[in-house]
Amino acid sequence: MRFVIYIRKQLPLILLGACCLSLFSCKKYLDIVPDNVGTLDYAFRNKNEAENYLFACYSTMQRQYNVVVNPGFTLAAEVLYPTDPNGFGALNEACFSLIKGIQTPSNPLINYWDGEGGAEPMFQAIRRCNIMLENIDKPIDLDAQTKSRWLGEIRFLKAYYHYFLLRMYGPIPLIKQNLPINTSAEEAKIKRATLDESFDYIISLLDEAIPDLPPTIQNRAQELGRITRVIALSFKAEVLATAASPLFNGNPDYMNFKDKDGRNLFPAAYDATKWQKAADACNAAIGEAEDVGIKLHTFIPVGNLTNLNDELKEVLTLQTAVTEKWENNFEVIWALNYGFNYQNYVVPRMTDKSVSSSNSNPASFSVPFATTDLFYTRNGVPINEDKDFDYANRYATQAADDQDKNYIKLGYETAKMNFDREPRFYANLGFDGGIWFGNGTTDGNSPKYVQGRGPTALAGPKSVGSTNITGYWPKKLANYLTVYDETFQTESYRMPVIRLASLYLLYAEALNEASGPSATVYEYIDKVRTRAGLQGVVSSWQDHSKNPSRPLTKEGLRQIIHQERRIELCFEAQSGWDLRRWKELQDVLSRPLQGWNVYGESPANYYQPRTVLIPVFGQKNYLWPIKTDATIVNNNLTQNPYW
Repeated sequence: MRFVIYIRKQLPLILLGACCLSLFSCKKYLDIVPDNVGTLDYAFRNKNEAENYLFACYSTMQRQYNVVVNPGFTLAAEVLYPTDPNGFGALNEACFSLIKGIQTPSNPLINYWDGEGGAEPMFQAIRRCNIMLENIDKPIDLDAQTKSRWLGEIRFLKAYYHYFLLRMYGPIPLIKQNLPINTSAEEAKIKRATLDESFDYIISLLDEAIPDLPPTIQNRAQELGRITRVIALSFKAEVLATAASPLFNGNPDYMNFKDKDGRNLFPAAYDATKWQKAADACNAAIGEAEDVGIKLHTFIPVGNLTNLNDELKEVLTLQTAVTEKWENNFEVIWALNYGFNYQNYVVPRMTDKSVSSSNSNPASFSVPFATTDLFYTRNGVPINEDKDFDYANRYATQAADDQDKNYIKLGYETAKMNFDREPRFYANLGFDGGIWFGNGTTDGNSPKYVQGRGPTALAGPKSVGSTNITGYWPKKLANYLTVYDETFQTESYRMPVIRLASLYLLYAEALNEASGPSATVYEYIDKVRTRAGLQGVVSSWQDHSKNPSRPLTKEGLRQIIHQERRIELCFEAQSGWDLRRWKELQDVLSRPLQGWNVYGESPANYYQPRTVLIPVFGQKNYLWPIKTDATIVNNNLTQNPYW
């Protein structure tokens, strides 16, 4: 085991790793006897050692950077990965396999309950937090101000780990304190709390934590990643919005879900007041964020960039809202301290050198049509609603002319569906013929572009693991300063957990659900749309949509907000969680996932839609199964419905 904490230097890291190895080797939360009890006194003998333990409590959360084991990244089928039919490829494919419907109670995929399948053991993380709370008075040199801050951080982390489990499994056992070492086996068989009890406990921890947290990080070079007041307030808003959402708020599918004592684990009725609580929390978080200088990002050129036209600057603003370093990106409210380590799966091969090193530059993260179709036309409405968009002939081809040259290679023949789209389409997606600024290019007049048709094309299919199976790449996840060319140089960044744009849209969603469309709801949607180069939501629909009244009703505006969140937060490990809480994931995964015929050499052969995967997702998949072994060890646990 190896914990890497950004905010500490090498010696404390080594001490931290040793501490973690000695104290926390057991993966089962029901193991109530700590290993090597004698080391606890050493771990809390002074402020320095105790701080190392604090960072051990952070470590499980920090490793959530690994998007390939984050269901939010893969469960919505925003990104596909080519599975080797003869076995696993270079990545842990369990999360990419979630949409195939192959997990079972005997073999859950990405098992955060027990810490298996590449997942972190969340109950073990909670146990660490409890140990920290139990021992925080021991360091002889711990001053009151530092102690207060640490208590805020630990309570936040404890809330986070409980929430992560709740979001996946529904009602959970609440580990409010570690059990004494003389606890009997029967007493250790903790029951699941009800859903409302679970949410209430998480919110209570956050409410305790928030007053003790600092408003900002003063030393951004050393301490970014530690929890602040605005992070906790924003996270609280997300928790309350999740509690208010259809999966957890009066869900009829779970009305008869009871524990073994006959208690209803889910609320029996819908509670509309939960949305107002979420809206109030969003408003408080936005106020705190703006007070400390958090604002929507705009592109800041780095290095010797020349000839950047307005369209390119707009695309780079939207792309770098994610890939700009956190130290310089004041839109990011919270990110994790590890870098996004998969840019070589994102950047298509655009030079002979990268083709010769295709194993190092597999470029195999693929985006299906179901994702590309989400993005609006340049008029700011869905492609199937725009009165002026030739939706029926979107798979036909045309050549790019002068008005398209900043998005598509001049004269290149590509699909009509790649033309006349909103700026976020070009910031998020790479495609055959699409302009790809960066990757070693600094002149806006001479950018690289993608050539993807057939095996002989630079970006075309190579080996099984080095093939983009749909013909679209998640460009948003590539830092424009990253180079896979004559040299291989990755410009790292941290994947945001919460951005201001996501908080604006969450506020709009909660307000609309609480009381319907209003000027404030439109205002916060339009803050995000304006930055994306679009008209306001009402004027866009009135001027360009076949359904001009859609934004004027709660139901219509709900559809718009959901699509707006999926567009704005695409590829940020968010849509999988959103679609689950909205109970829309089953509909999204009910249709075959399609892409282009990537082995076709000519436009006529390449631009033929083909099915690359048929997903399988049923009602039972909204909640993860608890592993059968866990329900045997603790016979007070009730398995989730339909498993």
